Amino acid sequence: MTGASSSSQTIRRVSPTDLGAEAANLLAAGYRLALAACHDDGDALRAVYLFAAGPPSRLVELHVPIDADRPHLPSLAEISFPAGRFEREMHDLFGVVPDNHPLPRRLVRHPNWPAGWYPMRHDAGPPPAFATTQEPYQFLHIDGPGVYEIPVGPVHAGLIEPGHFRFSVVGETILELEIRLWFVHRGIEKLFESRRPADGVALAERISGDTAVGHSLAYTQAIETALGITVSPRDGRLRAMLLELERIYNHVTDLGALANDVGYGVLNGHAQHIREQLLRLNHTVTGHRLLRGAITPGTTHLLQLPDPRQLRDVGADIAELAGLILANSTVCDRFARTARLTRTQAADLGCLGYVARASGQTADARHDHPTCDLEPEPVIHDSGDVLARFLVRRDEIAASVALVEEIIETAGMGDGPKDCRIVVDRGRRSGIGIVEGWRGTIVHRVEIADGTITRHKIVDPSWFNWPALPIALAETIVPDFPLTNKSFNLSYAGNDL
Repeated sequence: MTGASSSSQTIRRVSPTDLGAEAANLLAAGYRLALAACHDDGDALRAVYLFAAGPPSRLVELHVPIDADRPHLPSLAEISFPAGRFEREMHDLFGVVPDNHPLPRRLVRHPNWPAGWYPMRHDAGPPPAFATTQEPYQFLHIDGPGVYEIPVGPVHAGLIEPGHFRFSVVGETILELEIRLWFVHRGIEKLFESRRPADGVALAERISGDTAVGHSLAYTQAIETALGITVSPRDGRLRAMLLELERIYNHVTDLGALANDVGYGVLNGHAQHIREQLLRLNHTVTGHRLLRGAITPGTTHLLQLPDPRQLRDVGADIAELAGLILANSTVCDRFARTARLTRTQAADLGCLGYVARASGQTADARHDHPTCDLEPEPVIHDSGDVLARFLVRRDEIAASVALVEEIIETAGMGDGPKDCRIVVDRGRRSGIGIVEGWRGTIVHRVEIADGTITRHKIVDPSWFNWPALPIALAETIVPDFPLTNKSFNLSYAGNDL
């Protein structure tokens, strides 16, 4: 990885029979499973498990050969909940069977997907005809006196992507929520294949539209690591600044939306006014309101630095907004103790970002895998409820404003961006990018051969956080769902790749 300090990276080739012991040892040593991916190398299959820990940044890759004629792997689901979901994804997209998996049902592939067609295999070919009739998805069904179901989605009234929520309730109390996603599998990882490294930035920026900087930087870091490109400390700081600008405008949007969900619409209007100021500021810095086009392999392109006085004024305005929201006793009553996610639950599920930090977890790639030499301390609250997720956002905005001001004072514009000529030899190379996006840690892993990308695996923090939403909602009431859902604010696009 490029940045303030290089990661210590180890690659181990292990047999399927040794995979469980190796993974268990890494988890016991404080590593987390950051990524698991299958690779089709043409004549063989291979699984790659990436474990990460920090600080200091440490990465361990386990490469496991898979028999292409009998594609099976031992399941790690019993020791890692995220591993079980990665394994189900491998099964759906590559046909690799996780042996002894406790829940071997489809994850990505809906029932109408053709049986035996695995779209990420190199010989998959065009998709065959999808079924026009299908058996209904087998949602968990709860029987009992007064139990009934409330189906929501997948098409929603707002401008959001599709997802189905099936509530089992008694009165207004939620007994169980089951979430069904992947209604729009876009094949993003497949679209990266055969692209030249410099040609993937625009696609990375569009993985999840509100996270253009986070995903483009993680992609760029992965490319730079694979090709041995080192950026200057100044570039590292400017990239960190762009990450914080993205964090600020998204967090203030959520502060307003949370107020709106408890009927405080006037302050949501004020939050949207602040957001518009920040989007205009973004445009002056990069030429794009969503900060696209600023980061490419080896270089960072800015039109100008943000005006620190304007940023301080916006920061003060946001602090006042948050104070007005929390001064309302009705708002505080709705936020406090609603949809609690405990520290243990967050740890077991592998949660990331503000969801994890609101439950007392310290996971923050800015500290564990820093982009530059400035490493802000994670903002932690521990009550795990809607209020804590609000407070983490509020406090992170203040920390981000301070960090951006420090970068403005020290980085400067320099001599402007320099052209970086990307040279790719004929060997096979791999690289990893780890970035603390505004929702949480983003991981990209790329493999390059003969000048083009052969495999690109993407992990958005929403992949880890979606399973936590039903856990937090257990024993709450149905009217709390919109508020809780907004407090998580998970990405459909980042999940449904």
